[in-house]
Amino acid sequence: MLTRKQYELLMFIHERLKETGVPPSFDEMKDALDLRSKSGIHRLITALEERGFIRHLPNRARALEVVRLPDSVTLGFAAQRGRGFSPSLIEGSLGRSPEPAARNASSNAEEVGEVATVPVMGRIATGVPISAIETRSHSISVPIDMLGNGNHFALEVRGDSMIEAGILDGDTVLIRRGDTADNGDIVVALIDDEEATLKRLRRKGASIALEAANPAYETRIFGPGRVRIQGKLSALFRRY
Repeated sequence: MLTRKQYELLMFIHERLKETGVPPSFDEMKDALDLRSKSGIHRLITALEERGFIRHLPNRARALEVVRLPDSVTLGFAAQRGRGFSPSLIEGSLGRSPEPAARNASSNAEEVGEVATVPVMGRIATGVPISAIETRSHSISVPIDMLGNGNHFALEVRGDSMIEAGILDGDTVLIRRGDTADNGDIVVALIDDEEATLKRLRRKGASIALEAANPAYETRIFGPGRVRIQGKLSALFRRY
C-alpha cells in the first residue's frame, strides 16, 4: 500500500510515459507534486523502487520504468490526455480521507462470536519516521468490547522511541481511525503526506509537536498543514 504522495508520483510517471514515452524530470515531478525540493522526490522514488512499482533502467540517464500499478485500488486519475494529472486517493491507505462518521466495529471488522477480525495494515515507526504504509499483511482477532465505536486498523511497531509509554519494538497497536486528537494523545501522524510515525501529540500555537517517549529522541515540531492525524492509539498487543 502506498502513501498519497507515492501514489501521485507513480501515476504521474505512468501517465507521462504513456503520453510521451519519456519519464518526467525531477524538476517536473517536484512541480507536479508541489514539493519544495527534489530530495522529497528522491525519497518517494526510493520507496516506490523498494516496493517494486518502478525501477531504474541501466545505462540510461533519467530512465524510469513503471513495473506495476496498485492492484487493490481504483485508479481514479484522469484517463483522457490533455486533462492534466488528477489522481484520487488510494482507498484503504493510511493517507485516505477520513471517514465521514464513526461506525460500529462490525462495519470494519468481521465479527466471529465475541471477537472481531481487524486488518494489520503494515508497520509504523516509533523512531525515525519511515514510509509506513504497506499492503495488508494479515489480521488479528480483537474482543468486540475493546473496539467500541469507530473504524479500526492495526500496525506493527518498529523502533524504541515510545518505550517509556510502554510501547516496545515488535508490539502491535490498535488504532481508531480519525483526523482529530487531544493534546497528549498518542497518534499515528502522517508527515508531509510521505512518512508516518507513532508519537504523542502536542499543539504549540499553529504548529504541531510530535513527542517521543524516550529521552534519546528529540521532539519534532512541524508547521501548519504538514501533519495530518490518521488515528489514535486504542490498545496494544504483545506476545511473550
